[in-house]
Amino acid sequence: MLGPIDEKALRELGWPRLCAELASRSRTPMGRERCLSLLPADDEQVARRRLQLVEESRLLRQHERELPVSDAVDIRPALGRAAREGSLEPADLLQVSRLIRASDAVRRSCFSQADRAPLHFEMAQTLAELLPLAQELERAFDPKGSLLDSASALLAELREKARGLHRAIKARIEEMLRDEKVAAMLRDNYYSVRGDRYVLPIRAEHKAHLPGIVHNASNSGQTLFVEPQVLVELGNQLTIAEAGALEEEQRILAELSAAVGRRADVLARDVETLAVIDETSAGGRLADDLAAGAPELGGDRFELFKARHPLLVLQRKTGDVVANDIALPAPAQALVISGPNAGGKTVTITSVGLFALMARAGLPLAAAAGSRMPLYRTVHTAIGDEGDLSRDLSTFTAHLSALRRILEEAGPGSLVLIDEIAADTDPREGAAIAIAALEKLVGAGAQVLITTHLEELKALALADERFAPASVGFDVDRLAPTYALRLGEVGASSAIEIARRVGLPEEVCERARQILGSGASVVSQAVALLEKERAALLQERSEMAAARAELERSQAALERERERLRELERETRAGARAELVEDLSRKRTQVAELIAELQAAPKMSQAVETQRAVDRAIAEEDREEAPAAAAVPIAPGMTVRHLRLGTEGVVLDVTDDHATVQMGALKSKVALEDLAPSQRPARVARFRKSGREKLERAEQVRAAPLEMRVPRVDVRGMRVEEALRALEMEMDRLLRAGEEIVQVLHGHGSGALKSALREHLARSPYVARSRPGESHEGGDAVTVVSLRG
Repeated sequence: MLGPIDEKALRELGWPRLCAELASRSRTPMGRERCLSLLPADDEQVARRRLQLVEESRLLRQHERELPVSDAVDIRPALGRAAREGSLEPADLLQVSRLIRASDAVRRSCFSQADRAPLHFEMAQTLAELLPLAQELERAFDPKGSLLDSASALLAELREKARGLHRAIKARIEEMLRDEKVAAMLRDNYYSVRGDRYVLPIRAEHKAHLPGIVHNASNSGQTLFVEPQVLVELGNQLTIAEAGALEEEQRILAELSAAVGRRADVLARDVETLAVIDETSAGGRLADDLAAGAPELGGDRFELFKARHPLLVLQRKTGDVVANDIALPAPAQALVISGPNAGGKTVTITSVGLFALMARAGLPLAAAAGSRMPLYRTVHTAIGDEGDLSRDLSTFTAHLSALRRILEEAGPGSLVLIDEIAADTDPREGAAIAIAALEKLVGAGAQVLITTHLEELKALALADERFAPASVGFDVDRLAPTYALRLGEVGASSAIEIARRVGLPEEVCERARQILGSGASVVSQAVALLEKERAALLQERSEMAAARAELERSQAALERERERLRELERETRAGARAELVEDLSRKRTQVAELIAELQAAPKMSQAVETQRAVDRAIAEEDREEAPAAAAVPIAPGMTVRHLRLGTEGVVLDVTDDHATVQMGALKSKVALEDLAPSQRPARVARFRKSGREKLERAEQVRAAPLEMRVPRVDVRGMRVEEALRALEMEMDRLLRAGEEIVQVLHGHGSGALKSALREHLARSPYVARSRPGESHEGGDAVTVVSLRG
């Protein structure tokens, strides 16, 4: 939970002026009221939500979708009367209608921009839909606020009756004006109205000659304003009609006011919601005028880029306001800012303080995007304290009183801003007090920004890591401040040089230098030495940081190159493996087809040739598989394949560049380059047949009946129509060539192709008969066809 900011800090940092600037950018009375009373939020989530709302408002303006809140009016006083069953005036009721219309327009606009402004969409969902009430109010009044006759049937009737009576009375009195007898009694030939009654200006001496009621007289008493007796009854009827109309008007106003009163709470909530939206829009316009960036809220220390004092920017001095980078470098807890008078030291610390308040209020900062500002629990200031004559306090005493209060209240999460700490007293005692106070504040966990001319504090900032130095510039040639902040440096007061430039005698300035050199040189020399060492250290750190950055870039580039090479290797291996798998699949398919032909071969010569083709395919397969397996080292127990013989076995032992391999019943010592790991289970070694076995096999072949070579048509893999067309063409060709038998190789498959072929062959004029193949012919995967001679 964030704590409250005291009135003194708000005033010294210029918060009321900033709120006035914010209010000047609002568009509704209730929005202006919220802006003027805006305070830093006491909850982190509220601050973050406000900032998000302001950024959404800026985005809507950027896309020319600013919300239409300008028509909204503050009707809260009227709502209070209506809620107490009071009757509202027509103008108040029309204001209610105007607010409802504005609320509806804002609601629809937020709904249409829900993707760009989700928080505004969320707020708009709370706005009531009261258009029927607005329409009811608008139907009752004309644009000037008068009740229309159509407000009720009775009102229309009474008003029409009154208008008729007015016409009748005017006609009768104009007729009397034309009567010569009556005209002779008149002071002037006209009529007028007195007390809602039509009267004639009668000379006093003719009072008895014109019966009627005297309603008024002239100052002299010579003229009497008389309502003629003949008009009295009509006047009475007119009075009654107008009174009835007035009573009906009051009834209608009371009824409409009651309708508003029943919705008073809802309407009051809508007023507040529209005020928040207007306040948010004003924050967006203020941020745009400041060219502000949305900060990162949170963290334990501030870091501001291109920061400018908001109030200076709003004074239309944007071109004169110097943008500075302001930060509290770790591990320091205090920033000691030195430099000449009028150099911008106070502007610097008040900028940081005002930014801390703006961050808690959810307002973008007059700094570049990416700036960071913690949400400080509280902010304490001692800036520009003057003597209090009423309490008989000097400037120094008043300053110490403010410092005492800060020391009592500051702690973790506090931001403390002190301008010219412990000034207006003896410099040595003031420096001692300042150092002691700063040590206590830092020890309590507060973050501190101070301005000073004291050499002891400059030395402290250079020697103690809890304190960081900073200085503001001053151009002695122009006798003008540069307002540029330099972090990590201490600044000189340059008082003697400024005195010389403004015209003090040269001998006075020279004597001052001598006194300064001989008197306070110990601290000054220490500060100069520390500053020199600090500058050298910063230079070394800068060079090391640059070298480290270059090394990190080189390492990153090297790692990217390594990753690229690894990826290239993976892609190459993947591609080679895919090609190898495809080749192996193709070879195996060829081997399977050759074996099928071997099994169906009718001649010994074809069988021998097919066997040789199988051997060649197996050898090629072995050579294809060898490179993929060559990378795997040969080890005992591994199943390997002899690349030249094609046999497989198990490795028993490995020595140098040879391995002992068990292949069937034989053990053989084989060069490692002739072996490759096998991906298949070991096969039984295929040894050459003995002479006796060869003779027996030859006798079996000779004993087998040799058949003539039979033509074959292979339709495997074809569609039924394609296969039938190919078969017809081939049978036609074979029949003309004198062939008698043809084998159709269709395979098994799903059986559809086989069934269709055999049905077609049964009807074909080319076919004498057909039958399934014998086992040596290929079995049921083949159909043997006898062609017609």
